[in-house]
Amino acid sequence: MIRKLATGEFRLYSRKKDPDTGKRRNLGTFKTRAAAEKHEREVQFFKRQG
Repeated sequence: MIRKLATGEFRLYSRKKDPDTGKRRNLGTFKTRAAAEKHEREVQFFKRQG
């Protein structure tokens, strides 16, 4: 999940909420939405590797 911050940057959050905190985990902050989307694809790919 990508959200735009007040600073104009984009932050990637995990899809599921963290059971300990009840919040979504921060997976990185990026200058552009395209960069955040690219990283999201990388994360999804990596999750499926053995």
